[in-house]
Amino acid sequence: MTNKIRVFIVDDSLLFRKVLIDNLSKNPNIEVIGYAVDAFDAERKIPALKPDVVTLDVEMPRVNGIEFVKKLLPKYPVPVILVSSVNLNVFEALSAGAVDFVRKPDMSSSNSAGTFLNTLTSKIFIASRAAIKVPASSTASKETIRVPIGKTVFSLNASNTIIAIGASTGGTEATLQVLKELPADTPGIVVTQHMPEGFTKMYADRLNRLCAMSVKEAKSGDVIERGQVLIAPGDLQMKVIKTGSRYTVSCYSGEKVSGHRPSVDVLFQSVAETAGPSSVGIIMTGMGKDGASGLLSMKKKGAFTIGQDAESCVVYGMPMVAYNIGAVTRQVSCSGIAGVLMKHLSSL
Repeated sequence: MTNKIRVFIVDDSLLFRKVLIDNLSKNPNIEVIGYAVDAFDAERKIPALKPDVVTLDVEMPRVNGIEFVKKLLPKYPVPVILVSSVNLNVFEALSAGAVDFVRKPDMSSSNSAGTFLNTLTSKIFIASRAAIKVPASSTASKETIRVPIGKTVFSLNASNTIIAIGASTGGTEATLQVLKELPADTPGIVVTQHMPEGFTKMYADRLNRLCAMSVKEAKSGDVIERGQVLIAPGDLQMKVIKTGSRYTVSCYSGEKVSGHRPSVDVLFQSVAETAGPSSVGIIMTGMGKDGASGLLSMKKKGAFTIGQDAESCVVYGMPMVAYNIGAVTRQVSCSGIAGVLMKHLSSL
């Protein structure tokens, strides 16, 4: 039997700490080695206890989760899972190096609490295998307003191309890194990022501030057009459909696919069927295999496909499976994806 995953809990709520400790301790592969009531308490205990994973309440008194992550990770690079209400701060903490987040439940609802605990447990296992990406600067998480980028001359073929991106753990920042490097008139992009309901609009709004392209949370009927990025809504599937000469998206409450809603496979399969060779598929960091079979379908239909490499992934899971089944045309680092994409588009 493998060693237990050593988990440390940071939360100022006595009740919530007890719920986490009691329930996580029931898992035979998890050991809760300690807890802290605030950031100061955690800063003292974590280096001594050496946990494998830290769960962190984002909204805490005195020092919030963002500032704590910025201070902790450069000195002690441990996987941090954020526990947060629907709050923009979660994205700042992710940009400071946290691995993933879970939406804080309504503890009065047993169903909500049960779903939360199952999700958190799953993410603890994923986080225990994650590569920690600490920003080079303590100011790395500061948001900067997007700057105008000059027009790029795309051929008609390139302008009619659909770019589909799929990601999971580590993907919020990886996708941002790619999109920030693209010019304002890049062909239309559709993105599925595994993310809970309530967070996808905030994520889209954040990307919209930081990128040259326009970014929004998708809704059914939205047209995929040059200069715009559409983000799949949390807890809905999103697929691309063709209406006349235009490509649009359909967002609907379907079954989970590959364990996810939204699912990258759903998006990629729909792009393969509707756009075929007039598409690009990009699969990025994340645990599991969601998107791999869809990317293979895209490649078989003539799409150009890109996979993020192991070294730059927080979790080299989805891109690894895609690469191993032959779905990836080019495997490159996260920082190289935009350049490879632009070179491909300019060749069409």
